Amino acid sequence: MSASRYTYLGPEGTFTEAALRSLPEAATRELVPMVSVPAALDAVRAGEAAAALVPIENSVEGGVTTTVDELAAGEPLMIYREVLLPIAFALLVRPGTSLSEVKTVTGHPVAQPQVRKWLAAQLPEAVWESAASNADGARLVQEGRYDGAFAGEFAAAPYGLEPLVTDIHDAQNAATRFVLVGRPARPAAPTGADKTSVVLWLAEDHPGALLELLQEYAGRGVNMMRIESRPTGEGIGRYCFSVDCEGHLTDRRVSEVLMGLKRVCREVRFLGSYPRADEVPPTVRREMTDAAFTEASDWLARCLDGRG
Repeated sequence: MSASRYTYLGPEGTFTEAALRSLPEAATRELVPMVSVPAALDAVRAGEAAAALVPIENSVEGGVTTTVDELAAGEPLMIYREVLLPIAFALLVRPGTSLSEVKTVTGHPVAQPQVRKWLAAQLPEAVWESAASNADGARLVQEGRYDGAFAGEFAAAPYGLEPLVTDIHDAQNAATRFVLVGRPARPAAPTGADKTSVVLWLAEDHPGALLELLQEYAGRGVNMMRIESRPTGEGIGRYCFSVDCEGHLTDRRVSEVLMGLKRVCREVRFLGSYPRADEVPPTVRREMTDAAFTEASDWLARCLDGRG
């Protein structure tokens, strides 16, 4: 395995690259762009890279389904940290292009909903076609295949383009969440502001099956931060559930949730416990603290000894 190599969703100039370069350790790693999320993750599975940074969630569009599906399938991987990157787009064009000359535009499919209103107001006649990534859209503009690309302003220079309009976003405070993924190992130590991620498969489809999963979290006071259903490929109506919750595997309330899920689910894939990028600690009710679990365990031991 190349411990000095990190892969990411390329090509050069993507928001993913910008997110990766925000990590302190990126300065001492070889950063290798890949053509897709599966390619970036497969390099880790094959031992060709120590980790991969990939997008997993957008505040406007929700989950990045390619990443969610890749983490649920194939050889298991683990999330070791997350990065939150504010997202604003620039309209990149070849030098000398005016706004009135922009008739065709491109960008990653996730970008389109984030600039749709701006496009309708400023370029109502422009035709949109999706690209593999925002940076790939910039490359296509460089090659003359489109008039403009929606990408990060930082992608202009590598492709010989200029930002015609900057700070484009339909939603204020838009952000994308990225995760650093590696091969399974011991989770990082708890910080007090952590997330735990899993993928869950129902044992059987029956009324209340999803409720049973939710009750494992609710009954122990663990806040679910994201739940997303994804088709398993086993037929219409067959789904697995990708879930993020507050807390760390070593927190008693979280470990109790995972044990409960293991009892009621056909399969549970542990995707890791890792620090929250926003560093916000959870609000934990007194009866759900580790101290409360220890007190209850001690009481039960006394009961078993006839001292209850």
